[in-house]
Amino acid sequence: MKNLFPLLIIMTLTVLCLSCKKSSEDSTTTGLGGDPSPMGQVGTTVSSSSIEIAGLKNFSGSVISLKNGVSTYTGKATVTNSLIKNMLANVPQVVTTGDTVSTTSVQIKSTTAGIESVAGLRPGIVVNYSSVVGDKYAITSSSDKRTVVSKSTTDDYFYGFLMIKVMKIEETVSGALKSTTGLDKITYWANHRFGLVGIEFSYSDGSSANFPLYTSTENP
Repeated sequence: MKNLFPLLIIMTLTVLCLSCKKSSEDSTTTGLGGDPSPMGQVGTTVSSSSIEIAGLKNFSGSVISLKNGVSTYTGKATVTNSLIKNMLANVPQVVTTGDTVSTTSVQIKSTTAGIESVAGLRPGIVVNYSSVVGDKYAITSSSDKRTVVSKSTTDDYFYGFLMIKVMKIEETVSGALKSTTGLDKITYWANHRFGLVGIEFSYSDGSSANFPLYTSTENP
């Protein structure tokens, strides 16, 4: 059911779905490595297009705390579809006020080596910048994988007014998540300097929704 994709964006910023709040003291990470990234520092913001895409616009998020290398984000978006808002109203971690939907339960580890989802239903490495095509990242408590499917050798991806090199990572979706949302695959585009720069949700009915992502800080 493709109308659930705004929830996926809000709850994971780029990335992940129906996230459950978890204290960073209890979080476990998979040894991503690297130095702390400026993108994980308090005050960093993440945004997408201000143009409405399938009922969602004005998505933004920001880092509100950093502890033990794990950043906690708050995020919000304008959701104009009443069906979507009714569904979000049943999610404890989501607050709906008028057309504004928000959450404060996303936890991400950002380093100069990559990005890892820490809290949520599908935690695990999202991207490791040193990976090669064919590398796979495990998703905790799931048989699904994230797989590096391409890695640019030339500047071939539009990022604002720039052309940059990117890694493309595809995440398979199965089980209850697929059956309840119709979500078939999540695709991420990442750059070692700018982090996650795009995310696409693909559905079993053949439809998809693609969102650019812009972060206010960057890796050195």
